[in-house]
Amino acid sequence: MCLLALGWMHHPRWRLVMTGNRDEFHARPTAALAPWQDETSVIGGRDLRSGGGWAGVGAGGRMAVVTNVRDPLAAQTGPSRGALVADFLRGRDPAAVHIDRLAIVAGAYAPFNLLLADGDSLEYLGNHPAERQRLGPGVHGMSNGALDAPWPKTRRLMAALSAWLKEDGGGGAQTHHKGGGAPPAGGWRGDPPPPPPPPPPPLWNALADEHRPADSDLPDTGIGLERERWLSPAFIRGDDYGTRASTVLLIDAHGHGQIHERRFGPQGVALGQSQVDF
Repeated sequence: MCLLALGWMHHPRWRLVMTGNRDEFHARPTAALAPWQDETSVIGGRDLRSGGGWAGVGAGGRMAVVTNVRDPLAAQTGPSRGALVADFLRGRDPAAVHIDRLAIVAGAYAPFNLLLADGDSLEYLGNHPAERQRLGPGVHGMSNGALDAPWPKTRRLMAALSAWLKEDGGGGAQTHHKGGGAPPAGGWRGDPPPPPPPPPPPLWNALADEHRPADSDLPDTGIGLERERWLSPAFIRGDDYGTRASTVLLIDAHGHGQIHERRFGPQGVALGQSQVDF
């Protein structure tokens, strides 16, 4: 993932809603969203070069998503960052336990942001700079900078998700910046609800957004103004590099839900889509 917005315990039905784009070189071999053949409890797309993933769901509604941190001066060596997703989704340790253990060795990896969730908590770990925190209810956003960094495309996706959560959930969603928010009255307990409908068009539209902000609003990540401009939309088109997949994930209090993926080739050509219920 290179851009995502995530709603945590901020909807009367969905414990977690995640919507995001994976940007990558088009030549990098990738498997489409599906249960993994060697661990069928893990559902997600898969990097076929290193065997890891960028976003997915595991047994009991465990969720993991990772983004790279953009810094051309940082070392890009170390273990595959996709393994950060795969290892948690294959495992059974609580998110907080897993991420505390991972924090000890996080410096061995190239720069990353990692979000892990289970039925009890949403945990964040970054290694550039080193940061670890448990996130509260609300809407969080992340791209190739710090958690909740106010990059224009991150703010726009967070706003779109907040608006949908408010409309679909009957109100109350506010964009979260490391602060409050509260679960709706009654929480997320009770009988399992019926299967959900497909994600609504507003979430897909937000992931397809090609708006380019003013130069004065762009971050300075050391790659030069032209590349900052090219990488500034939510959806990136290019011959060699661009948005490869858009994902929407819905998880309820029982760990059930749906994950949806739309895939793209060079210059944003649509290649197909998948949906898995769990």
